[in-house]
Amino acid sequence: MTHQTQALPADHPTVTSGKVGVLLVNLGTPDAPDAKAVRTYLAEFLSDRRVVEIPAIAWQPILRGIILNTRPKKSAHAYSQVWTEAGSPLAAITAQQAAGLQTALGDRVTVGWAMRYGRPEIGLELQRLKDAGCERILLAPLYPQYCAATTATVVDKAADKLRTMRWQPTLRTLPPYHDDPLYIDALTDDLGRQIDALDFVPEVLLLSFHGMPKRTLELGDPYHCHCRKTARLLESALARPGLRCVTAFQSRFGPAKWLGPATDEVLVAEAQAGTRRLAIAAPGFAADCLETLEELAIRGREQFIGAGGEMFHTLDCLNASAVGMDMLAALMRRELAGWI
Repeated sequence: MTHQTQALPADHPTVTSGKVGVLLVNLGTPDAPDAKAVRTYLAEFLSDRRVVEIPAIAWQPILRGIILNTRPKKSAHAYSQVWTEAGSPLAAITAQQAAGLQTALGDRVTVGWAMRYGRPEIGLELQRLKDAGCERILLAPLYPQYCAATTATVVDKAADKLRTMRWQPTLRTLPPYHDDPLYIDALTDDLGRQIDALDFVPEVLLLSFHGMPKRTLELGDPYHCHCRKTARLLESALARPGLRCVTAFQSRFGPAKWLGPATDEVLVAEAQAGTRRLAIAAPGFAADCLETLEELAIRGREQFIGAGGEMFHTLDCLNASAVGMDMLAALMRRELAGWI
């Protein structure tokens, strides 16, 4: 028996379907390293109720009346120190990761990328993938450690877009991979290679994760536990005699009690206690960004050296390195099982 394809009516709208997509998502970046662009970016970022869990009636006057009138100029200066010819380092690296994944996964998959805050926007990129025929899309927040203020808000934003779509694509979400052997092995290989290439032997490897208010842990967010487990597994896998691994949390903001110890305080304390050679890594970041290139590499160096340290180096994130791309491709293939 043969099946005949029925011809569509002449006035039937054009339909493209049957494809699979992947959308990589990272935190976000302003469009330019100037106060105006940073203000626009911070207004969106700090208005997210997942990021700042203070009632809007109390928070918005502080945000609009104080923070957005003072912080953008300072942050713009920080961005200007790390901005590249390709633009924001985070955006440029995420674009490289998407291009590398497209090559690794081949024509069976269409790979895109977006930022949770700023551009490219998640909703527009989901629509672009759907318009290209992607009925099934893997949403991939590039956060190894789950946090409501990162992973969950990406899913929220995707859901906002789905609410507006008549023909919704089917979505899967990349799970957190904080303890995945693929991730731990990639970090071990990459950080080990970078440490071996240094012109000094570090006494301490400081593992710096992005901070969150301590209240998030008390409310049940697994982020702190995920970070600590990543650090334990990484220290065990590195297995370097004489290298002491220390875990800390960076980027405190506001008066609330944050997860600790604080990275800046640890850098000073280590130098004052006699540590002279220190390397720092940020395993929770999938790509180098303001927090690694300015906060750690520039200000972190000043803090450590200023307190008596002598040798300091910030190790690169996995970025679009060969080992990092192999890891991402393996994670995506696993989550796309049954679709490709």
